[in-house]
Amino acid sequence: MMSTYARRVAVSIAVAAALTGVAACSGSDSDGGSDPASGDGKGKSGTASRLSPIAALRSVEKSTGGADSAQVESTTTMGTMMSMKADGTLGWADGLTGNLTITYTGGTMADQMRQLGTTSMEARYLPDAYYAKMGDKFAEQSGGKHWIKYAYDDLARLGGGSGAYMKDQMQNTTPNQSVKLLLASGDVKKVGEEKVRGEDTTHYSGTVDVADLAGQSSNLSADQLADLKRQLQQAGVTTETIDIWVNDDDLLVKKTEKGELATGSMSSTAYYSDYGVDVSVEEPAAGDTADFKDLMQTQPAG
Repeated sequence: MMSTYARRVAVSIAVAAALTGVAACSGSDSDGGSDPASGDGKGKSGTASRLSPIAALRSVEKSTGGADSAQVESTTTMGTMMSMKADGTLGWADGLTGNLTITYTGGTMADQMRQLGTTSMEARYLPDAYYAKMGDKFAEQSGGKHWIKYAYDDLARLGGGSGAYMKDQMQNTTPNQSVKLLLASGDVKKVGEEKVRGEDTTHYSGTVDVADLAGQSSNLSADQLADLKRQLQQAGVTTETIDIWVNDDDLLVKKTEKGELATGSMSSTAYYSDYGVDVSVEEPAAGDTADFKDLMQTQPAG
């Protein structure tokens, strides 16, 4: 029988693993809209660095969105709740898929994970659900099962507007969402030419209104969006500063996002490399997998 503590950790892991995937890949649909200053970026390397910021980012959006997969390394801090790092491969050709190893390095999430005997877990992302592999201590409290399945439909029902937004983002994600946010804000500037891990890049920066852009970058209903905005306001989320670094192939190689929460500062940094890498992910064995929905319906043991 699942203990109250293990159930609470399961809820926390649901949020944290999903946020890690979204933070690493940052996503929505990649239709890109239209812009009179866009330019298509075809046929040339380094198109972005020679165009106006808006036109350059249109080229970056198209190139990065069409790459379909990449190696990802990321770090994320969300106030006192958690700090974590993640690395692995993610694909976005048909919804978010891939594998990440997530390590909690601080905050209440790390404390909870330590009490389960580990601070690291494996996350597998598939189009309709993601899976978190917990430690042996968790398995002792869950009938010997090491994995938890989080179906996106269940998360949407559980979390109201934020759950619906999480489902939308997880199922329609690409790493060029940061580019889209900057384009939608209209507040973007070219900072200059910089080296990122030895690679020549162009640095762009801007500030976005989180609540407004959540509506522009998702497929939420009016009621879901209103609920999400209320939750964002309660969390103290208002504006976010986004910086991106783009290489000579008009591909995103680094992005940072910074903002403020009621519980402290929020920041994330991600590096992208090896675009087009093969992404292979399998659903864990059913016999070793507990369903998040069932865990939430189980009577607590204490």
